[in-house]
Amino acid sequence: MLSQLNTTIAETDDDIQQILLLQSENLERQITSDEAKNQGFVTVVHNERLLREMNEVEPSIVAKYNDKIVGYCLSMPRIFKTKIEVLIPMLHQVDALSFEGVALKNCNYLIMGQVCVGKDFRGMGIFDKMYEEMQIRLSPKYDYLITEVASRNIRSMRAHIRVGFEKLLTYKDATDEWELIIWNWRG
Repeated sequence: MLSQLNTTIAETDDDIQQILLLQSENLERQITSDEAKNQGFVTVVHNERLLREMNEVEPSIVAKYNDKIVGYCLSMPRIFKTKIEVLIPMLHQVDALSFEGVALKNCNYLIMGQVCVGKDFRGMGIFDKMYEEMQIRLSPKYDYLITEVASRNIRSMRAHIRVGFEKLLTYKDATDEWELIIWNWRG
C-alpha cells in the first residue's frame, strides 16, 4: 500500500476540496470522545478561500494514495496570522517568546496550520513522511516551524515530538490548554 503513496504539494482546486473534506471528517466535534482521545483530532476549520490563499503563498504538503488525499500538513505563512481568530492567542504567545536566546518575533518562522492523517491510513508513517517532505521543501526558506497542539491531544503531541518538535510553552486560552511547540530547522 505504501508504495502507492506519495507526498507532494497541494496544487489543484480538487486538492483543496479533498483537504477540506478530510478536515471535516476529523474535527473534534465530528468524532466520538473516545476517538478524539485515542486517535487525535483537528480543531481549526478553514474555509476554501483562506486555504486557497494560504496555499498560493506557501503550498501545503499532502499525502496521496491513488490520487486521493489521505493526509495533509497546512503551511501558514505569518502574513495570515490574523486571519484565523482561534490562532491569534498562539501567535501573541510566539511573538513574546525567545528560542535559544533569539526573540521569535525577529525570526523567519512558518506556522504549521494543521496536520491530519485519514483514519484508514494512521500508523503507517504518513505523518512522519509529510513532515519530512515539509522540511525538505521549506527549511531552506524558514528557520523554524511552529505550531500548537491541545494538551489533551496526546497522540498528536507524541507524534510531533517524535519528528523533532520541542515544547516552548504550555498555556491556556478561552478554548483549551495548549502546548506551543517548535521545530528548529536551522540546525
